[in-house]
Amino acid sequence: MSVVLVDEAIVHYEVLGRGRPIIFLHGWVGSWRYWISSMQVASTSFRAYALDLWGFGDSAREAGRYTLDQQVDLLDHFLEQLGIGKIALVGHGLGALVALAFTARSSQSVDRLMVVNCPIDVKAVHNRLRTAPLTDLVDWLSGRTPDAQTALTDAIKADPAAISASMNGIRLEEVFEQVKQQRTPCLLVHGQSDPAVAMPSMEQVMALPHFMHHIVLEGSAHFPMIDETAKFNRLLTDFLALDSGLSPRELQLKEEWKRRVR
Repeated sequence: MSVVLVDEAIVHYEVLGRGRPIIFLHGWVGSWRYWISSMQVASTSFRAYALDLWGFGDSAREAGRYTLDQQVDLLDHFLEQLGIGKIALVGHGLGALVALAFTARSSQSVDRLMVVNCPIDVKAVHNRLRTAPLTDLVDWLSGRTPDAQTALTDAIKADPAAISASMNGIRLEEVFEQVKQQRTPCLLVHGQSDPAVAMPSMEQVMALPHFMHHIVLEGSAHFPMIDETAKFNRLLTDFLALDSGLSPRELQLKEEWKRRVR
């Protein structure tokens, strides 16, 4: 277990491997822990970091730190504290929003971006995610499978206020448009059966610029990295293997990653 002080508060993180840095950011339910398999795969070529955002896992719980902007500040200060330069970013749910907002603010610091089950607009987020107790959210989103329940062991450590505050005043469309105007390669991945975050419409997918690409994992729900671990990790590996600056649309050269839209 590794910790660093950010703004005089504890941030917990784990790290594996050597090489270029990649940062994994968890979602509204869970912690760094469900990234273990993906970290192990990435660590063969990258130095893989996964951290607990404010209010989650073993990082500090202070109600004044939970807005999306403050979670972005956390990532920014974490990178500064550890002297980490240009990164690959992988975010899921809330972590995907943090990754997008960080990229919108500091695109020069991000080599590539993978956002998993990320809402494209506010309407895509199920209201239950904002209001249900943590234990209910874990049961709802994990499908009560043994693998998911093990990976989400830390979920009950979260401060419920950190979930709700992250969605207060959120400017999803604005953040996404800012990233669209930049040229950071971005791969959007959605589990087809996610009950919490709706997939983008066909119109939204067709409007994505050249350097963005959308892939649907048909056997996944809210946690593709758990629901289809081997498939998700192959996709992650293929994405990370692309030359810097290359569009993730190159992934469609492989039959398995052909573009799918509803």
